[in-house]
Amino acid sequence: MPAKAGDGRRQSQSGPSGGKAAPPRPAKAVSKKRDEDASTDVGEGADEWTAAKTLVKPPDQLELTEAELKEEFTRVLTANNPHAPQNIVRYSFKERAYKPIGYVDQTAIHFSLNGNLILKDSDEGRRQSMRSAVSEKASLETSAVISEETEIKDEEGTEDTQAAGEEEAEEAGAAEEAEAAEAEEPPPPRVKEQKLANQFNFIERASKTLNNPLRERACQSEPTPCKNFSATANQWEIHDAYVEELQKMEKSKEKEKTKAQIAKKEEKKKGRKLTSLESQSDDITKISKAAKIMERMVNQNIFDDIAQDFKYFEDASDEYRDQRGTLLPLWKFQYDKTKRLAVTAISWNPKYKDLFAVGYGSYDFMKQSHGMLLLYTMKNPSFPEYVFSSESGIMCLDIHNDHPYLVAVGFYDGNVAIYNLKKATSQPSYKSSAKSGKHTDPVWQVKWQKDDMDNNLNFFSVSSDGRIVSWTLVKNELVHTDVIKLSAEGTTMQGPEGLQLQTLGCGTSFDFHKKIDYLFLVGTEEGKIYKCSKCYSSQFLDVFEAHHMAVDSVSWNPYHLKVFISCSSDWTVKIWDHTVKTPMFIYDLHSAVGDVAWSPYSSTVFAAVTTDGKAHVFDLSINKYEALCTQIVVAKKKNKITHIQFNPVYPVVIVGDERGHITCLKLSPNLRKMPKEKKGQEVKKGPEVEIAKMDKLLNLVREPDSTAGK
Repeated sequence: MPAKAGDGRRQSQSGPSGGKAAPPRPAKAVSKKRDEDASTDVGEGADEWTAAKTLVKPPDQLELTEAELKEEFTRVLTANNPHAPQNIVRYSFKERAYKPIGYVDQTAIHFSLNGNLILKDSDEGRRQSMRSAVSEKASLETSAVISEETEIKDEEGTEDTQAAGEEEAEEAGAAEEAEAAEAEEPPPPRVKEQKLANQFNFIERASKTLNNPLRERACQSEPTPCKNFSATANQWEIHDAYVEELQKMEKSKEKEKTKAQIAKKEEKKKGRKLTSLESQSDDITKISKAAKIMERMVNQNIFDDIAQDFKYFEDASDEYRDQRGTLLPLWKFQYDKTKRLAVTAISWNPKYKDLFAVGYGSYDFMKQSHGMLLLYTMKNPSFPEYVFSSESGIMCLDIHNDHPYLVAVGFYDGNVAIYNLKKATSQPSYKSSAKSGKHTDPVWQVKWQKDDMDNNLNFFSVSSDGRIVSWTLVKNELVHTDVIKLSAEGTTMQGPEGLQLQTLGCGTSFDFHKKIDYLFLVGTEEGKIYKCSKCYSSQFLDVFEAHHMAVDSVSWNPYHLKVFISCSSDWTVKIWDHTVKTPMFIYDLHSAVGDVAWSPYSSTVFAAVTTDGKAHVFDLSINKYEALCTQIVVAKKKNKITHIQFNPVYPVVIVGDERGHITCLKLSPNLRKMPKEKKGQEVKKGPEVEIAKMDKLLNLVREPDSTAGK
């Protein structure tokens, strides 16, 4: 086999030239030549490393000294845009001239690009990973084929060198020619590695965009209307203006000082410190109005759904209730300091229809403590607008019609007082005392009356001591006048030395006639109702044997001049004609009745509350036998409803209980029905219509003889 390979090589060497082959060189000479070549290569490389490195300088470089080289030059980089305009002007109508714009935007965006990241677990990420795996497998297969081919060639070369060493010089020459031929053969082609696709879609390129050409836009608006004003002011006018302002400031300071001194004197007499309301600084009072407005806005946002129900919601299911109605709960008013106090009085403000006053005390003789007067508004159900505290429990209150900032209050200890909402003090502006003729028992009701002949404010009060007293504000004190004493007929006591002492009736409630100024009614603990006159202090106009227990409330009808209503703890509500001794209507509510109130929009609608936590609403023109609505307002067993009042404008009622809570309820449409409109006829409205409705009901229950006589 080696011999044949050598013959083949000799033929290839001699073939092309057609002549004889060159004489072969000995093997020693060949190896010697290779050693010389290797030594020359090493020597050249060593010279390059050992050669000294020289500094190459450009021919035009400046020659600087050491001091010049060490000198530092600072360069400040700014973020200003060199292409931004610096001379933009706008026309000012105020100064009537072109003015340069102070601020020019220096931002310049050269390039922006949104990058995309793909999650490995997403569909696109799985596709890209599959592609990369397939490409790697293909590249591995191609590299394996190339490595096999190179191994075969290496094996053939080793066999040829062994044969060349054993043969003669001819075979060595043939081997050299074979190596030269192999060297001339082209190297195996390199397979290009396939570049993997970037899974995160990054772009490794950058470019600078051209600067956008600047464009200027301007618009001219209509000039603002100007008016020329000219005046001359000399030094005296300026001086006088300053003096007037200083005098005003001094007067206001003096007023504040006198108020503070008076308040301090009152507090020193009673041995108590100033309350937080009196010690507030001027800075706090300046922001109090803004803070109150902000508080109302926040509350209206919080209770927006309730406010929407209050204004717009009408219960559509009333059409299917067979004339019965419901009460929709709206807001619940409560204050932390009144949790252990009962609601003893409620009154709406006659001017501000969303504002109402609440009196707090206790009906339990053994649990008497302090009292409070709060004023709430429906605009802010979370906190009262005004807070006043008292040493004794408040049992009744009334707000003046012409002066809605004056509140008359009756206390459990027999005193009466007047609070002025305009004054920033927690103490009453006027208060009775033992010297000024206060009651000896709790005051159960107070009512403002028209001013007297001297235009002095006055109000009346009724108490368990049997006295009905008129209180008049004369200068800075309350002057009392006993109007009448409630003497109980046929009840006398044996006094010392055989004297006969007449016992007095205990007044619990009273109400004045809406049209006849001198006429009023008084309810007593004995269950009687006295019809009295301011003109007669020794006798009554009439006496009604109304109830078997205490009369809790008595009230004239706001439309009909003859009708009044009363309620009692004997579970009954009765409607009367004051010209007839017997009641027109009697309703048994199966529980003690705490309060009753006429509605302001109809002469036949009234509401009552009972101690079992229910509210009852009647409309006599629709059903004169039973209530249209009987609804539980207070669910707790130990809690009782004490008072109810209709709003004079809105279709809502407020209810107070013994836990100090006030609940606002909206009347459904069936509880405030108005007469239906007929085609071609106008619906009559007004007091005459309401009086006719009540007269129609009274004629049904009156005896024929009495109606014929009238």
